[in-house]
Amino acid sequence: MASTTLFNFSVSSQVFLNPVDWKTVQQGMRDIFLDSGFDGCPHTVSFGANNGSLILYSGPDGRSAVVQSYAEGLITVNMQEPSKQEHLLMAEQLCTLEKRLATLLGCEKSKRFPRIQRSISPCDPYIPTVDNRLVEYDFDRIVFEEDSKYQNIKIQHSPQYGNMLILDNDPNLAESDIAYTKAITGNGRQDYRGKEILVLGGGDGGILHVLRQEDPAMIVMIEIDEVVINAATKHLRGICFDSMDELEGSNYKVIVEDCVPVLKQYATEGKQFDYVINDLTAIPITTEPQGDQWDFLRLILDLSMKVLKPTGRYFTQGNGANMRDALAMYEQQLGKLSFKVEFSKETVCVPSYMEMWVFYEVWKQQGQNGS
Repeated sequence: MASTTLFNFSVSSQVFLNPVDWKTVQQGMRDIFLDSGFDGCPHTVSFGANNGSLILYSGPDGRSAVVQSYAEGLITVNMQEPSKQEHLLMAEQLCTLEKRLATLLGCEKSKRFPRIQRSISPCDPYIPTVDNRLVEYDFDRIVFEEDSKYQNIKIQHSPQYGNMLILDNDPNLAESDIAYTKAITGNGRQDYRGKEILVLGGGDGGILHVLRQEDPAMIVMIEIDEVVINAATKHLRGICFDSMDELEGSNYKVIVEDCVPVLKQYATEGKQFDYVINDLTAIPITTEPQGDQWDFLRLILDLSMKVLKPTGRYFTQGNGANMRDALAMYEQQLGKLSFKVEFSKETVCVPSYMEMWVFYEVWKQQGQNGS
């Protein structure tokens, strides 16, 4: 296990031009790193006058630091330390190291990045956002993990967000995220009393729990993965509460199946719903609306429109607000359905996602039936 700390120093390119001055800087760096627990015999590699150099420092406890200079005026320090607490430099020591190096280099600007913890621990705190920005969560333990027939299911605990459901390393929902559930059910704009509702996916139970409070005539929820349901019932009580303790009640039913055959059957029978809420997956992130994920998305959209009443509403998540191309491609697909539709969208802050998330509301243009 290791801890990585990164430093950037913006310097004048003149630092590298005079060999005597650069040698003096190297001697000063040797003294600074020696004071920080590294040995005094660094290994230096020169890449030529126009390409900078690399200096490797090491220490007896396994620590190392790579100092690389670039002719454009950038010096980077990549420091590795064993993760044992007694070996780690404290924040004050890192701050002192940065200040001393900045002073030595006559630095115009410096930056120290937060430590990155690198280990083989299954409780991985790093999950990128959909646009590949690195996020470090405060997970302190794995509550549940199992590989089902369909996916890897993990629930990790965060002191900030509560228990979080992670499917195939993709954050799905945390106990803090009622904003997601409210958004995908219309954010209070709909009256569900006496209505028939179809929920696709939603194995965490959050949508079912919210809708059961609205006195609907019937909720049918179709979730393919029973392991998700069982894990949520036990470990995501802050999301589903007791709504899935029984899979069938007077006005709701949870069907553990693939939703596609069920949708096709409903369409054949002419069964329709006032609301269809699709919580299966986010919009795919690709350069073109092609491939299995887009084919599945279009299939679900088309079948959902067939089982949606003419006056009904279809709700679904989109993707991160920064994924503008993917969102635009999705909106293009809405214009190519067998039913003419209109749509609106809203952007919501979902706490544990650490990014803004887009949700869609879709409805048929007037004068169309669902057959």
